[in-house]
Amino acid sequence: MLETTTSAIRPPDEAAMAAARELHGRLTKPAGSLGLLEDLSVRLAGLAGVCPPPVPEPAAVAIFAGDHGVHAQRVTPWPQEVTAQMIGNFLAGGAVVNAFARQAGASVTVVDVGVAHPLPVSEPAAPSDPSAPRLVNASVRRGTRDLAVTAALTRDEALAAVQTGIRIADELIDAGAGILLTGDMGIGNTTPAAALIAAFTGVDPLDSTGRGTGVDDATYAHKVAVVRAALARHTPDPADPLGVLAAVGGLEHAALAGLILGAAARRTPVLLDGVIAVSAALAAAAFAPDAVAAMIAGHRSAEPGATVALRHLGLDPLIDLGLRLGEGTGALLALPVVTGAVRVLHEVATFDSAGVAEK
Repeated sequence: MLETTTSAIRPPDEAAMAAARELHGRLTKPAGSLGLLEDLSVRLAGLAGVCPPPVPEPAAVAIFAGDHGVHAQRVTPWPQEVTAQMIGNFLAGGAVVNAFARQAGASVTVVDVGVAHPLPVSEPAAPSDPSAPRLVNASVRRGTRDLAVTAALTRDEALAAVQTGIRIADELIDAGAGILLTGDMGIGNTTPAAALIAAFTGVDPLDSTGRGTGVDDATYAHKVAVVRAALARHTPDPADPLGVLAAVGGLEHAALAGLILGAAARRTPVLLDGVIAVSAALAAAAFAPDAVAAMIAGHRSAEPGATVALRHLGLDPLIDLGLRLGEGTGALLALPVVTGAVRVLHEVATFDSAGVAEK
């Protein structure tokens, strides 16, 4: 499945991008006056292979959840049980991501790809409300191993998680989604994210590691040391993205990489959330460089590694609000910006059609 997916990913359509640039030049506005929105709409035309591109709706958020053996290194003060408890909160509609999804009219799918503790809910056979958050049980294993001691995953486990993400992308797109949004949940998951970012970009762990949920100075220094030691132990090769994910990644990171690849293969935009998503996006780009054409950076996370990853990917974030929650919240807040960029090409009159004089 992975090889088939990556082989289906193609570069953006240059003719469609040229047509979008030409159309922008004829719309009733000064050329370039919409700034990054014009660049975004051109990119989306290239992804779709048509100008104007389809309006990116409806939106579907996929929240991948997993736990981490590195939690044993005390890199976070939060108990690991919170991962499973938050899944219950997502499914009950009580989390921030749910509030933002309702505002945006987006569906929410929660995927257990590796939660360590029993979930407070079970997968419903047939939800009575099709708009309610949905749970998918796709656990590869109950949390990763401790990356500070051994490889977090075997290659087969990492591959299974990537392929889960591809499958979820296909299911959501087949159900009608016009844009996918990344979400994540996993206590301790900023530690493997920092390791992934350092591995793929080559930066020092001090530059890729942040404070996550807000750890104190001593815990932060320890967290940096854990990431540094893990990279020295495993020496992951960025040319081998599956190996990097297996050595220092998480199950949700691997599944998110698969979701991005699956979206890119279907020429469907994927709106990235925070540091977990962009660390996964680095892996997706290593698997298939042209997958970057499908990626939209929803926001700039407060985690420093997110800026490092976005710079490496060549992506400009749409909003910058100092967010560091995850769940898909930043991507959802950026969604109207993406939709607006495309609606301009569909709905704004040209100078000729509106009878407006050009300069």
